[in-house]
Amino acid sequence: MSPHRQDSARPHRPGGLRRTAHGLLAAVAAVAVSLGVLAVPAHAEPTVEEIEAAIDEQWREMEPTIAQYNKVRAQLKANREKSEDLAEKLAPLQQKSDAAMKRIGGLASQYYISGPSRELGALLVSDDPNEISEELALLNRVALMEQKQLEEVLTIRKEYEDQKKTLDDLIAAQDKQESELAARKKQIDAEIKRLKDSLPVTTVSTPQCPTINGVVSEAARTAIRTACAQVGDPYVWGATGPNSFDCSGLTQYAYKAAGIYLTHYTGAQWNEGQAISRSEARPGDLVFFSSPSNLHHVGLYLGNDQMVHAPRTGKPVMVSSINTMPSIAGFRRPG
Repeated sequence: MSPHRQDSARPHRPGGLRRTAHGLLAAVAAVAVSLGVLAVPAHAEPTVEEIEAAIDEQWREMEPTIAQYNKVRAQLKANREKSEDLAEKLAPLQQKSDAAMKRIGGLASQYYISGPSRELGALLVSDDPNEISEELALLNRVALMEQKQLEEVLTIRKEYEDQKKTLDDLIAAQDKQESELAARKKQIDAEIKRLKDSLPVTTVSTPQCPTINGVVSEAARTAIRTACAQVGDPYVWGATGPNSFDCSGLTQYAYKAAGIYLTHYTGAQWNEGQAISRSEARPGDLVFFSSPSNLHHVGLYLGNDQMVHAPRTGKPVMVSSINTMPSIAGFRRPG
């Protein structure tokens, strides 16, 4: 076979080789992805439980800070009162010492300017040594008495001044500590707010009610927040708020805040909402008790068999289980 024929017997197929290489690369990539080699790491959003656990942790850190903050504030108040009391006691002592110093200074100035008084000069030229001795002794006693009084006043004044300085130094230190604790509290408050703000929009978290998940409408979220804010308010027959409620008055008040107007009557509210089965009930629905033909009570459902309601006279608005009531008539969804 000639060289020419040998060359023609080996066909050139660069396209086929490329396809084969691409196929191999695709197969390798598929295997790598299946093994997680090329997979991009996924950053899952924290769950509600994880966020609440983080909030609890921040609160555990906050509590000793708050306790210390309150302690320092109480000490500051007591020390400031002591300092003010000492300052009041210092005022008359200051006046006494200033008056004594003024008297001594006046005598010294007078002696320097005009020399000894005429009485003292006459005494010094007297021929009676006994008289001179008695007068000098008297002058010495007067001077000693004046000096003693001044020393007593100055001693007491110094004692009070020392006490006040100690208190003032302590107050300054506590002022600084209070500012540092307040800054720390503010920092933790900001972190708790950030965590609360990161909760899903379908979650309602209030101080008075348990955290509620799966709230599907803005109206329900508003109604839940409003009703939960009334926990602790007294039950008053016929009351619709804002400081006391009966059962239908509370649900009317809660949904009024959401722009949905219900009649202040349990039977009417039953007919003003969409019928919902118990299995389909969601937080924010109304739960009724007794029987459809004889409704006695209504509450705002929170999920997990919990509701917020105004139970009866003598019991304030509270969160309790729907299973504590005699019988459930059904659920309704306002709006």
